[in-house]
Amino acid sequence: MRAVVLSGPGPVENLALVELPVPEPPPGWVRIRVRAFGLNRSELHTRLGLAEGVVFPRVPGIEATGEVDSDCDLPRGQQVAAMMGGMGRVFDGGYAEYTVVPRANVVPFRSELPWEVLGAVPETLQTAYGSLTTGLDLRGGQTLLVRGGTSALGFATTALAKDLGATVLATTRSPDRLDVLRKHGVDHALVDDGNVAAQVRELYPDGVDAALELVGTPTLPDTLAATRVHGTVCFTGMLSNQWLVRDFYPIGYLPKGVRLTAYGGEASDLPAEVLQRYLDQVAAGEVDPGPRTVYRLEDIRAAHDDLEHNRRVGKLVVVL
Repeated sequence: MRAVVLSGPGPVENLALVELPVPEPPPGWVRIRVRAFGLNRSELHTRLGLAEGVVFPRVPGIEATGEVDSDCDLPRGQQVAAMMGGMGRVFDGGYAEYTVVPRANVVPFRSELPWEVLGAVPETLQTAYGSLTTGLDLRGGQTLLVRGGTSALGFATTALAKDLGATVLATTRSPDRLDVLRKHGVDHALVDDGNVAAQVRELYPDGVDAALELVGTPTLPDTLAATRVHGTVCFTGMLSNQWLVRDFYPIGYLPKGVRLTAYGGEASDLPAEVLQRYLDQVAAGEVDPGPRTVYRLEDIRAAHDDLEHNRRVGKLVVVL
């Protein structure tokens, strides 16, 4: 089979397309014929040497979408999504024509959507759903700020929040991307000039009810400042590749009465019925999953370079 192997931390040249044996699943594991996979910041962190516990060489990829290709409780040919649980770090991940994962990593679904659409969904949906439910407990009628709105996770979060009945504010650093945000359901598109809190409070003087931080620690204080007393900020993303708060003094760092939470989930945090409903809504045109850029497996270096330098809007997907 063809697979992408990362020889060690470093530039995109450390990613090589090679031939490997088709892996055999041990008991309790499932082999998946990979049809598509999405790229994630987590894999960029692995390539840059920022991830812990990775043994090289390694086939990266914390998610994959495809079909069951081994004997298990699911029929062969069953469409499935696989994600997290050590994929691409502890064991070989989704950047290959076949991957072997624990059964607990697998979520079944049925859809006639093209693989380029299906490949963009699993990890992004899991994170957006978990952030809005576990992280923020967002309710219909509330206001939500998405800091990092033109990321794939930003678009997915907007779609779920709008379906819930929330009002969405979302940011971008590029003024030419404001219309893209509005096109995908954002009620208030804001240019991130480093002082988003002031813009938010012009619209909502008391601040927003909830905020999702996708950029990282550099913008977190300003996101907290945009949130009302008893509102909640959920730290989920690290588009800036910075996730540590140095010399954290809670009383000085956190605005009075604003709650700070975080979210990072696994496949088990995405119920199969939630995935199925989302895919059905996308197929019916009721939910817009956001823009995506599609690559071939042999273009993985170009895809990673685009990911690293934020050249694309939305999700980057490789179709096999």
